[in-house]
Amino acid sequence: MSEVKIMTPEELQKALDENKELNIIDVRENEEVAQGMIPTAQHIPLGNVPEEVNNLDPKKEYVMVCRSGRRSMNASEFLNEKGFQKVHNLEGGMLDWKGELVF
Repeated sequence: MSEVKIMTPEELQKALDENKELNIIDVRENEEVAQGMIPTAQHIPLGNVPEEVNNLDPKKEYVMVCRSGRRSMNASEFLNEKGFQKVHNLEGGMLDWKGELVF
């Protein structure tokens, strides 16, 4: 089993600036997402990840995001167990994200 990789907010910002092929998944709840999301992020609340996993492509690269990094780590580990190889957890979550937000 591969380990979940950690991505810092700075690394994510750089990847976004370079238009890297990344799929950002925000696993926070609706009321949290209403406070802003990272541009291009897709919202899948943590509780919905198991049913949504079949809609995700295991060959793509994913960055999981939550408020502090704990729930997104759970989601990252779940994807790993389902055979996803390129999963990153955003270190510090939205609390440490200094970049742009979309509403």
